Amino acid sequence: MQDFLHPQLSDAALGQLSALALAHIGDGVYELMTRGALVSDGLLTAKHLHSRTVQLVCASAQHAAAQKVLPLLTEEEQAIFRHGRNAKPKTVPKSSSQAEYAYATALESLFGWLFLKGRYDRLNELYDVIAQSRSAQAE
Repeated sequence: MQDFLHPQLSDAALGQLSALALAHIGDGVYELMTRGALVSDGLLTAKHLHSRTVQLVCASAQHAAAQKVLPLLTEEEQAIFRHGRNAKPKTVPKSSSQAEYAYATALESLFGWLFLKGRYDRLNELYDVIAQSRSAQAE
């Protein structure tokens, strides 16, 4: 049986994916990690979970998150990030600027790439930096 929860692609298969394809899977990974963090933090009602998730996964919040992890990226990760940032999506939401959306797409591309490489520890490492920066801002 194929493991759809932990798909791992070869380097050749990953190399054939566009930045927007990586961002597609990375968007889901980032949102799932955010939902997991919120539940772990003790948010219990569906209404509060949903509204807080929406706040944290929007383009402007992902842009801020990208700024926190960018200095920590390896050369290989920086290349994936740049590839995602330079992607040309067909539309940009009215709620964000072109620059914010580019950085959000870059972060999602990176998260998608790490997920498909099976680099779960690195995903958690980077997400922890993002979560800790949010906690520090809340204080």
